[in-house]
Amino acid sequence: MSKLLIVDDDQGISRTLQLHFQSQDHEVEIAHCVDDGVAIARNFQPNVIVLDIRMEGKSGLEGIADFKALCPDARIIMITAFHDMESTIEAMQRGADEYIHKPIDLDELDSAVTVALQYQVSSQQPAVAIPESMGHSMVGSSHAMKEIYKTIGRVALTNASVMITGESGTGKEMVARAIHQAGRPDSAPFVAINCAALVETLLESEMFGHKKGAFTGAVSDQPGKFELANNGTLFLDEVGELALPIQAKLLRVLQEKEFTPLGSKLAYKTNARIITATNLDFEQAIKDKTFREDLFYRLQVVRIHLPPLRERREDLNDLIPALLARANRDLGTKVSKVAQDAMAALCAYDWPGNVRELENILTKAVALCPGEILTLDLFADIAPDLGAKNEASVDITAKSLQDIEYQHVIRILESVEGHKGRACEILKISRPRLQRIIERSDV
Repeated sequence: MSKLLIVDDDQGISRTLQLHFQSQDHEVEIAHCVDDGVAIARNFQPNVIVLDIRMEGKSGLEGIADFKALCPDARIIMITAFHDMESTIEAMQRGADEYIHKPIDLDELDSAVTVALQYQVSSQQPAVAIPESMGHSMVGSSHAMKEIYKTIGRVALTNASVMITGESGTGKEMVARAIHQAGRPDSAPFVAINCAALVETLLESEMFGHKKGAFTGAVSDQPGKFELANNGTLFLDEVGELALPIQAKLLRVLQEKEFTPLGSKLAYKTNARIITATNLDFEQAIKDKTFREDLFYRLQVVRIHLPPLRERREDLNDLIPALLARANRDLGTKVSKVAQDAMAALCAYDWPGNVRELENILTKAVALCPGEILTLDLFADIAPDLGAKNEASVDITAKSLQDIEYQHVIRILESVEGHKGRACEILKISRPRLQRIIERSDV
C-alpha cells in the first residue's frame, strides 16, 4: 500500500484529497502546516508528499528541504493557487517533482501521483550504474568494433588516406579523431570541415585559403584548412558532396602534396593527413559522373566501415554508460543509474539515427531527470517510440475483448513480478477489478 502525505492549510482541500486517495487504497495522512507535516513524515515515511506552497508559518517551498532530508526517496508534488513563473521555477530547483495549480484537477493529480509511484518502483529495480567520469575515447566491444580498433592501430602510424563510411550518426568523426590521436603528437592539429555545409565558392576558400583582394570581401589573407592542418590531420566530412571543380583541386593536392590559395600564384606544400567520411553510394555516384573515380581511389587507400547501431546492439551496454557520464559532466548533473526496464527499452530500440540519436535522447533525459535515476516513463515522454518494440503483442486470434483484456493484465502482472498494487497503478484500475479479471473462469 502506498503512503501519501497531504500538507495544505485549507482543511477542506486536505480532507477531500485524503478521502479521494483512500478510496484508491492509499494510506493517507494530512497536515495543515509544514512543521506538523515534518513531524508526521518522520515516522510515516510517505512515498508521495502533496505540498501546498503558501501556508502560514513556513512556506511549502521552504519545507521541501526538510521533507527531502527526512524522506529522501519521497516524491514531492507542489500545489498552489498562484500561477507565477518564479514560484514554479524555484520549486523545481529546490527539488519538487511536479507542480499543479488550483483548482485541482483530480485526474491531473492522480496522473502525477501514479508517475511518482512508478518512479519509486523503477528506482528500486536493479539498475545499471553510471561511472562518474569517462574519457572521450571510443567504446564498444562488439566484433565489428574490435575489428575497427585493429584497423585504427594498423593505419594510425602511416600517412595513408582513410575513408570512413557508414550511416549518418554512426560516429565517423570519432573514428577520425581516434586515428589522429593514435598516430600524431598531442600538439598536432586536427582540423575538420563539413563539405556539405558551405556553398562551392566559400568551400574552396575554406579548404585552400585566399589572398587579400582575391574576391569581393577578401580584405586580408586567410589561411585555408590545408594550411591549418599542416603536420596534423584534415578531416573532410560528407566528402561526397564536393562539387566537381573542387574534386579536381583536391585530387591535385593528394597527388602533388601542394595547394594554391585563391588569388595566389604560389603553391604551398602540405603534409596533412587526409581522412574523409561519407554515407554516399560511390558506385552509383561514379556511374552518374557526380564523383571522380580517380579521386575516390585516392581517398580510399584504407576504408573503415561503421555498421549502424542496430547491427551491433551489444555495444549499447558500453555506449549508454559512457554517453550518460559525458552528459553528467557537460550538464553538471549527477544521474547515477538507469532503471532496468529503461535499459531494456534502450537496448531494444533500432536507433535509426544511430549514436547521434542515442546521445541526444540520453542528454535530454539527464537534463529533465527529477532525481538520480533514469526511468522508462522519462524516456517515454522524450521519445514515445522507444517503448513500442518492448510491448508484447496481443494474440490476434483472441475470441473476445474479454480475452484481450485478460491477456494484457497477465502480461502486466508478469512484468511487475506479480505485484498487484503496481499492476493496478499501470492499468489504472482498482484492486477489486483486477482480481475479477484474474479470476475469470471462462478464459
